[in-house]
Parts: sequence; structure tokens; C-alpha cells
Amino acid sequence: MLRPLWSRVRHRIEHVVHSQTVPITQRSAELADRIALIEARLASTDERSMLTPAHSVLSEQHGRVDSSTTCSVCGGREFASRKILWQGLIDEWQLSPEEADYVDRQQGEQCVACGSNLRSIALADAICSSLGLGVTLREAAQLPKTGSLRILELNEAGTLTSTLQQFPGYVFGKYPEVDMHAMPFPDNSFDLVIHSDTLEHVPNPVHGLEECRRILKPGGALCFTVPVIVGRMTRDRSGLQRSFHGDPSTATADLVVQTEFGADAWAFVMQAGFRKVTTHAVAYPAATAFSAFKA
Repeated sequence: MLRPLWSRVRHRIEHVVHSQTVPITQRSAELADRIALIEARLASTDERSMLTPAHSVLSEQHGRVDSSTTCSVCGGREFASRKILWQGLIDEWQLSPEEADYVDRQQGEQCVACGSNLRSIALADAICSSLGLGVTLREAAQLPKTGSLRILELNEAGTLTSTLQQFPGYVFGKYPEVDMHAMPFPDNSFDLVIHSDTLEHVPNPVHGLEECRRILKPGGALCFTVPVIVGRMTRDRSGLQRSFHGDPSTATADLVVQTEFGADAWAFVMQAGFRKVTTHAVAYPAATAFSAFKA
């Protein structure tokens, strides 16, 4: 059904553009990109997936992603879950059973096709939205218009690293060797700065965000995730028992959790000097990502 319809739509687009004596690929590179992506999807994807946008549709009854969900990284539509949290961490963070459940899903509910968990899918949605693109992250990496972007990934952003590496202007900064309090990059260096579940380990999160803002170009975007417990406010863990992400017996000092972020996590972004912040949710409250824009 969709293929014959698309053929008629494309014919009409070309007729309109050629009637203005300008070839379609010259008149609008973005339009040509979108036509190419549509045709690629039609060639490789079943028609039902064409009806679903590249972001999550939520189950209102249970707050879980439902069968119409599409992964914002690869376009996959099948998900599997596994437990991540251990009782020691649940006790340290004083998580209720409901909170432990949605944090488990944030980290352990994954796209079968690419392995991205809900956290990474929310971050991919934030990245593509900040670029004004209604495509998956993998598709975005292949677009001519993204070829000139300078992108910094601080630490490994979940499972997104292999996809982000496909952007020609990609740069990787390994944390903690790259100190978020004193990043070794000049002002106005990057169009995008990306990090995932790293800020909670930084002693002064506002200053870390200020450094991200410093190295962004005007109009650039910071896209990031932190674990958020939505039913409480942020608390500093100074003076509390040391808590790690990972096995405490093998964890290094850089994995100590300095800040437990809550519903006011967005306020840290504004304190760092950003003038606009948006929130992207997948199966809320399981996974959220933030986009912050430099004026």
C-alpha cells in the first residue's frame, strides 16, 4: 500500500520542483536526504514500521514501552529485559520497589536488534531532536548535512559509541582522563557534546556542565543522561556511605556516586548558564535525557 502511494508522492514532488527549473537535488539537499531515507526504509523495512516514528510510544496502563515502540538508535521494534540492580545499591539509594523497577528498566530493557537500553534510546532521541532530524541516530550519521558537525563524546555514552563514531567529526574523550572540570579543548569547539550517566560522578556537577557549555559553539547542544529518581529532589552524597556504579570490590574512585539526581536535575543545567533545556522521556519515568542549548 505504501510503496505505490510513495511513488505518486515522489512524482508530484519532482513535478513541482522541476516546474521551477531547479533539479530536486540542487533545490534542497535536505529534501533529497529525506527522499533517500524514505526509499531506503521502504526497501528494507516492513510497512508497519513505517507507521511508527523513531521514538517510543508508551503504554499508558503500565508505563512500559508497548509493541509499537521503535528504537531511536536503529529502528528496531523488539525489546528484552534483564535485572541490573543489586540489593546493596537499592539500600544505599533507599529506593522503593517502584523506583528500583523503573531504574532496572532504564538500564536493563534493551532493543534486541542493537542492544541499546532505554537510557541510550532516550539519549539518541535527544541527539536527533537537537539536530532537528526525525530519523534514527544511525540514519543521521549517514546524512550529508551532519558531515560537518564536530561531536564530542565524553566517556562511552551507553551503547551509542559505535554509532557516534560514524559521524565524520567525532571526537572521543575518555573519563576520567578527560577531566570534566578542566577539559583540554578550546572555547567554541563543538556542535554537540554528549555524555551518559557520567555527571553523577563529577564532584561539582554545575561546574562540569559549565565546562561543557564553554566548549560548545554558539547554538550548539549538550545532550546527556543522569540517573533520575523522579519522586525526590537531588541530594549530595557527601558524608554518606560511598556508593559505586558497579561492583564495589573492583570499582575505582572515579565511579563513586557524588550526586543522586532527582526531579530538579534540569535546574543544574540552568545554573550552568544554558538558556534552554528540553527533556526526552522513554517509558517515563524509566528513562529521561536532556538537551541543553548554548545561546
